[in-house]
Order: sequence, then C-alpha cells, then structure tokens
Amino acid sequence: SSLFFTVLHCSSLFFTVLHCSSLFFTVLHCSNFFCSIHLTYMLSLFTFIEYMGGHSDILCGAIVTKTEQHYKQVYENLKLFGGVLDPFSAFLLERGLKTLALRMDAHNKSALTIAKFLEAHPKIEFVQYPGLESHPQHKIAKKQMKGFGAVMAFEVKGGEQNGRKFVESLNTITLAVSLGGVESLIEHAASMTHASVSREERLAGGITDGLIRLSVGIEDTDDLIEDLTQALNKI
Repeated sequence: SSLFFTVLHCSSLFFTVLHCSSLFFTVLHCSNFFCSIHLTYMLSLFTFIEYMGGHSDILCGAIVTKTEQHYKQVYENLKLFGGVLDPFSAFLLERGLKTLALRMDAHNKSALTIAKFLEAHPKIEFVQYPGLESHPQHKIAKKQMKGFGAVMAFEVKGGEQNGRKFVESLNTITLAVSLGGVESLIEHAASMTHASVSREERLAGGITDGLIRLSVGIEDTDDLIEDLTQALNKI
C-alpha cells in the first residue's frame, strides 16, 4: 500500500504531533529511527536526523501515514504551524536518501557480526540487540523488520570503571552521544547520557554501571572488531 509523507522541521513536527495526538495515539504512535524506513514495514513518525540523512548534519523529521485521509488531517495542521525545510536541508536529505538502502544494508550486516562477536567475548556480560537469538523479542523483530538496525547495548564486566576505560581506549570508533550516521559512535551511559540520574534510578531502568551503547557505522567490519578487541584487552 502507499505511504503518504510530510517532511518538516523538527520543531514543527513536535507541535503538529501534539495537535494531532488523538489521531496518532489511536492509530499508531512510534519513532523508529533505530531502523529507518528501509528496515521496517509500518510506522508513523520519523526523525530524519539519523539514518535517513545519514551524515549527522540535518535537523528534520517526517510524519508518515498509510491512508490519504490521515495525511490530509496532518497536512491541515501542518499548514497552521509551518516549519517546512529550508532548501539546503532538503538537499542534504535528498543526498542521504540516495544511499539509504546501501548504508542500511552495510549498517545491518556489520552490526549483526559485531553483536555476535561481543556476545561471545569473555569480558562482556550481555548484549542487547534484536538480531541475536538470545534477545527476548528476536522473533517479533524478525516478523516486523527486514534487518535489525545498527544500535546495540552491552555490559562490560567490571562496572563503571571498566566501562569508562573501555570507551576511552577506542581509536576507530568515536566517543560521542549520538547515533545513526556513517561513523561508528559509542557512549558509556552511566557517565554520559545518564550522568545526572541517580544510580538507583539508573539501575531501576536497566542502565547498569558498565552499560555501553554502540551505533555501528559503515566502516570496515574487521577494522571495528579490531578496535573493540584492543580496547577490551586494556580492561
């Protein structure tokens, strides 16, 4: 079936969704940027900041509907809020979309290989990645997706100290709080994205002391595994 797109600036996306909240929470409300449209079948909200743009250089999003009726409802609200893309952002998005399929296939293939490598490593406690059979939602992911994306989380044994030392020892993979670009990015949640959260709250939410988030880029897979290996050897 057809998909109806409305692409807009992120601020306008936020207000349009708020105004149409009854529609989206009744039909389907999700942000699926971990996988991009290339790896999923049904969704309604997108951020193009990550995989759709693919180069970490734009701010925009999209509302996607499966029916023309829903599209028209969204569009009427969009006309009130404005927020269309500027020409250069539109150019950057078009550039990214031209290589979306190639990039996502590379992201997906490399991430699955790396997830299996990490799961078998003696210094890794666990790996959370839907492409692994050990993941509790693996069967659901297989039904919903053509691939499993490039973002994973894993626990480094030794707690926060080893987690920080590990990410700081990487050379090819960049230490940064972001995801979805052509470059591989990694972060230690306890000392970065969740540094302002109490340890009790973190643990209650599953953010353990040695938890690492990795967004796998499109670099050579062997180079990434070599970098992960040398960093793990230092803890």
